[in-house]
Amino acid sequence: MFRAMEEAALNSWPALHQALYDGWVLRFSEGYTKRANSINPLYTQRLATLPKIAECVALYRARNMPPIFRLTPFAPADLDDLLVARGYRQIDPSLVLRRSLNDDVGSLPVSLEMRDETVDAWMAAFCRLTGSQVDSHRTHREMLERIVPQKLLATLQPAGSDETVACGLAVRDGDHVGIFDLIVDPGQRNRGYGAALMAGLMRWGQEQGARVAYLQVVEDNVIARHLYSEKLGFELAYRYWYRVPTEW
Repeated sequence: MFRAMEEAALNSWPALHQALYDGWVLRFSEGYTKRANSINPLYTQRLATLPKIAECVALYRARNMPPIFRLTPFAPADLDDLLVARGYRQIDPSLVLRRSLNDDVGSLPVSLEMRDETVDAWMAAFCRLTGSQVDSHRTHREMLERIVPQKLLATLQPAGSDETVACGLAVRDGDHVGIFDLIVDPGQRNRGYGAALMAGLMRWGQEQGARVAYLQVVEDNVIARHLYSEKLGFELAYRYWYRVPTEW
C-alpha cells in the first residue's frame, strides 16, 4: 500500500551512488545520513536472504563503510532475525507519517513569508540554524542538487524581514510531497514557526498536484511527533528501523 511513498522518499533523498541488487536498493553517500548509506529491501527477491546479506556486507566493507540495513514492511520476513543472529543491533526506530492534502492544510499567517531559495542560500540558512559549517555539508549539498523531482528549498521570515527563523525542504513526486530537513532557530522556538512552515510546504505540494504529504520522524522525538500528529493531522503510515554491526 505504501510502496509508492517509500519510492518517493528514496527519490527525494537521493544517494550519490545507488545500485539495485535482486530487489534491494543499495545506497552510498560518503556516510552522510543513514538513509542515504543503507541497504533498503524494497521489491520481491529471487535469491535467498542469507547469501544476500553476505554480499551486501562485502560491498560496503570494500568501500570502508558499515553495512547498515534499513528494515521496513517491505523487507523479507526473515531478514531482521538473521541480522539479530549475526549481532546486528537496532538503532533509531522511526515512523513514516502521512496526511491527506484533500483537506484544508492551513496557510501562512500574513505576518510571515516563505521564500524559495537557491541551494547556496538555503544551505547557508540551514547551517546557521543548525550551528554547523557549510564546508561540512558538501555531500548534503550535492544530494540536494541531485534531486530529480520538483523541489522547494524554503526559508521562513517575519514579513518585511531578512531574518530566517526556519527552513525546510519539500519534494513533490507524483501524488506525494515529502517534507525533510525542517529546522527552527533554537532561539525562536515555541512561536508557531514550525507549524507555519509545515503549512506553507504542504500548501505548495498541494498546488503542485500532490494529494498526500508524508515525513519521517525518529520515534522518541516526542516534541516533533506532537506537532505533526496533534497539530497538523499526520497519522502513522508505517515504521522502520536500522540494524547496524555491533562494532559500529
